[in-house]
Amino acid sequence: MRKAEKKSSITLVDVAREAGVSAITVSRVIRTPHVVSERSRRKVEAAVEKLGYVPDAAASALASNRTDVIGLLIPSLTNSVFSDVLRGMYDEAENHPFSIQIGNFRYRPLTEEMLIGKFLRQKPAGLIVAGLDQTDISKGMLRAADCPVIQIMDYDASAEGDMIGFSHYEAGAAAARHLRDRGYRRIGFLGARMDPRTQRRLAGFNDALNGTDDPQQSKRVIVTSTASSVSLGAELLRELLVRAPDSDAIFCNNDDLAIGALLEAQRRGIRIPEDFGICGFNDLEMSKQMNPGLTSIATPRYEIGRLAISTIVDALSSDKASDPTRIDLGFTVVMRGSSARAVD
Repeated sequence: MRKAEKKSSITLVDVAREAGVSAITVSRVIRTPHVVSERSRRKVEAAVEKLGYVPDAAASALASNRTDVIGLLIPSLTNSVFSDVLRGMYDEAENHPFSIQIGNFRYRPLTEEMLIGKFLRQKPAGLIVAGLDQTDISKGMLRAADCPVIQIMDYDASAEGDMIGFSHYEAGAAAARHLRDRGYRRIGFLGARMDPRTQRRLAGFNDALNGTDDPQQSKRVIVTSTASSVSLGAELLRELLVRAPDSDAIFCNNDDLAIGALLEAQRRGIRIPEDFGICGFNDLEMSKQMNPGLTSIATPRYEIGRLAISTIVDALSSDKASDPTRIDLGFTVVMRGSSARAVD
């Protein structure tokens, strides 16, 4: 007990004196060691070990006006799309002295607003927020934040702030063009939850098909606010085939729906891709294992997570103001058997 009390009395200044460096250098070794020379880092690490110094997170936050936590706000903890983002973040965070604190706003803008305020009051080193569609109050808090803020999983050249992602509008348009290029002419859309990113995919899809010779196009859009699932994909395809039985292809707003639709089509004896084409979104691992394989829009989720952390760390390491970070990582149409119809 007395030994623990003795260690707790050791201060950052004591470590600096033992190592023969400044207190600022000690702080940098503890928080951002990659910006300190190896010689200085070794001296500080030796002093820390000799003195038994244990950094006080609360005192560090007060001294630097920041904690060593990077906040992350995402709309779902169960969606496998965000698990890939998290994997990229944690893999990158292992290289830096920061931990990640997650908030789940469950696609609820007011919950997101509350969490942004709560996170910022905790003085994070940085804040990562999924999406660009916050409330006005949330946007104001993000603009005024005294830490680097990165918005991820979306890209809009007209939006403000730092962002790393891709255009959901362009991705939706690309899916529609792909199906048209494979010879499908009566193309439907299946959508669930209909969050803002899904709505942008639908807008791009509709605009890409605008002017085509399909007078029933509006009937081929089947959407619901219900959360996505494989069984829901089958249900939505059944509804589409009742409303527009001559449909010959679909773009689904995610792979869960697309897999469900594919299985339902096969149960009905519909030939895929000869008579009906299917394109999903996100290119999940399961999509590659379907028979036939599911065509999908591949999105760079892991790279988005990795870059979000490294961008915040770079901003914290620099003493100079930098230009806004606006990175469009794009997407890829990955064609597999579900739309690989021979084209004359």
